[in-house]
Amino acid sequence: MAEKEVADTEQAVQAGGLSTTLSVTDGIHVLTVAGEIDHQTGDTFRQALEVPDAPRPRVVVDLGQVTFMDSSGINVLITTHRALSDTGGWLRLARPCESVQRVLHLVGIDTVIDCHETLSQALSI
Repeated sequence: MAEKEVADTEQAVQAGGLSTTLSVTDGIHVLTVAGEIDHQTGDTFRQALEVPDAPRPRVVVDLGQVTFMDSSGINVLITTHRALSDTGGWLRLARPCESVQRVLHLVGIDTVIDCHETLSQALSI
């Protein structure tokens, strides 16, 4: 695989118990999330997932540092998945910890949105 091209800019946001960092690798927006995704931080998560107007936007959410996710996070993921799919893009999830993976599996998100064990797998086109 060709060497990954990373954008010069990264955006970091921290609110409550959640922090997000957005970067771009080979045209794929990579949102790295750390902390808890819940009712208090759901809006921050949603805003971090807003991708500027781009044809066929591709987004990977790295959940490797997320310690908790409730229905607020699930709703944001479903809404984002639908919006990206409607424009010909996609959403993929990477590195969910065991407790987050369990939530994704219980509600069936892992059958709708591609979930990957590693960030590298999620970035593979």
